[in-house]
Amino acid sequence: MRPSKRLRGMAGFTVVWLGQIISVLASLMTQFALTIWAYEKTGSATALGLLQVFFITPFLLISPVAGVLVDRYDRKFMMMVSDLGAGVATLGILVMQALGLLQIWHLYLAAVINGLGNAFQWPAYSAAISTMLPKEQYGRANGMMSLIEAGPGVVAPLIAGGLLPVVDLTGILMIDVSTFVLAIAALQIVHIPPPLQSAEAIEGGETIWSQAAFGFRYIFARPGLVGLLMVFLLGNLFSGVQWTLLAPMVLSRTANDEVVFGAVQSAGAIGAVVGGVLMSLWGGFKRRIHGVLSGWILASLAILFLGVGRNLTVWIPSVLVGTAFFPLVNSSSQAIWQAKVAPHLQGRVFTARRLIAWLTQPVTPLIAGTLADYVMEPVMATTNPFSQIFRGLVGTGPGAGMGLLTVFCCLACVLIGLGGYFIPTLRNLEEKLPDHDQPGKVEALPAN
Repeated sequence: MRPSKRLRGMAGFTVVWLGQIISVLASLMTQFALTIWAYEKTGSATALGLLQVFFITPFLLISPVAGVLVDRYDRKFMMMVSDLGAGVATLGILVMQALGLLQIWHLYLAAVINGLGNAFQWPAYSAAISTMLPKEQYGRANGMMSLIEAGPGVVAPLIAGGLLPVVDLTGILMIDVSTFVLAIAALQIVHIPPPLQSAEAIEGGETIWSQAAFGFRYIFARPGLVGLLMVFLLGNLFSGVQWTLLAPMVLSRTANDEVVFGAVQSAGAIGAVVGGVLMSLWGGFKRRIHGVLSGWILASLAILFLGVGRNLTVWIPSVLVGTAFFPLVNSSSQAIWQAKVAPHLQGRVFTARRLIAWLTQPVTPLIAGTLADYVMEPVMATTNPFSQIFRGLVGTGPGAGMGLLTVFCCLACVLIGLGGYFIPTLRNLEEKLPDHDQPGKVEALPAN
């Protein structure tokens, strides 16, 4: 197909989006099926936890380099590299399973490959939006992208659970591999314009490492972007603790009722989908910073009731409303970054941005577990002045300490959102920092 005949603009973006949402649905089905297989094989929760370690570690380590490559080379090619890497990893598992040779270490190896591939995916797709669409459509497009993160999570476990007795793990893996082919085919029929290059593009230096460091220098030279990033760094720290506690808190309060926990998880996915749909139709506030700060505040106030509640009548509306604000927060932030950072710099800047925002991910489970097991749960299990103050709020018994810690974390996130309004550099970011398409106002980049 000649480039002139390829789909462009929102039509082209929608085709790519459809390919991705189908592929992610199949990947989540595979994840569900492999989780069951791995637990039956090992009986170890630690073995399952290591899957996340093997995924996130290479992802974070290679992210800065991936950003450089996204800026240097064709974005469509980088998107294909991401899909191809995940497809190869899944194909390897399929072959081992079909031969009856699949072992748990094969899943760890596949997780490493997936982590490496995913390091290219997010900056490539984020940067592609900036060249495919006008900035007035960034909010809508990012709302659609948020549906990829949340939508498949609603139905993937149900579909996989229904198919497993019929097609077994091998059939689920075959479906997943076929959807990677579909996602790559979708990329072939769309036109993704390359970013306009300028002298600014080579300001980061000539080597890959100096180019990777450029993304960090770019951010730290702009106080408004630093402030925006700090909202997410601190917010992710406290919300990461809170989400880590969700499963043990709900299970502790319900005598390990997995059905209730599954209902809470599904409600969270549904809320995020509803929020993504609304964001796709609406596009968000004209001043995006309101979407970020007010979204953090409102989401945290709603999720606070997860800690206060003790049954589904409180948990379901709490998580539904709370997660519905997530697309507003993330899409608004994404639109700000896409408007302020020139497309030919977004790969490096966006990977630096994500690396900083995710710095707390490896430690939040440790913080949450330590505080819950050794501080909050023992304190709330005994009669003392501290527990007597809060028993009326979170009750007593197993899970009360985790519930109270959830409340504290949500209040911290509310304060982070409110605090952003008292920082002029952050509050007025969109007015003070020019958009990338205002060349007469572009700031000088930091010296090497």
